[in-house]
Amino acid sequence: MVEPGRIAICHYTGRIVDGDGVGEPFDTTDVDLAREADIYHDHRDYKPLRIRVGEGEVVPGVETALRDLEADPDELPVETTMRLEPDEAFGEHDESRIVEIPVDEIDDSAAEGALEPETPVHTDGGDTGWITDVDGDTAAVDFNHELAGVPVEIELEVLEVRDEPTESE
Repeated sequence: MVEPGRIAICHYTGRIVDGDGVGEPFDTTDVDLAREADIYHDHRDYKPLRIRVGEGEVVPGVETALRDLEADPDELPVETTMRLEPDEAFGEHDESRIVEIPVDEIDDSAAEGALEPETPVHTDGGDTGWITDVDGDTAAVDFNHELAGVPVEIELEVLEVRDEPTESE
């Protein structure tokens, strides 16, 4: 059991459970897998995550799994795989989070170019949405997480559990 406030150092891979992308990773701390799955990003540092349990830094299902983990510190690392339903992962898809926005109100630089489906849009408040449709002077923008409504599988390898960050963190 990882108590709230403690830090769990973990490698993880998230995979799609249902639909067209079954088994496909959507995120990982494994640089080789990220390259192989074509989800690698140059700006990202592929190292274990530092998760302070109880702070809401990860989806609820991972938080619960860490709290319920029964592993003696001497038995680490320990691996676990869990299937998370949408309410334990990225939430249910909420139709009210799809909004119609006049195209002339979308900053072209924020949308990174042409306004077409799957173009990201960023709000002044820090939210990110994706254009789902452009119809004349209006764009439909979906502000749900891209995995909202999707069950996922998380492979978690807990490497270490500690009380405070080390000097180098």
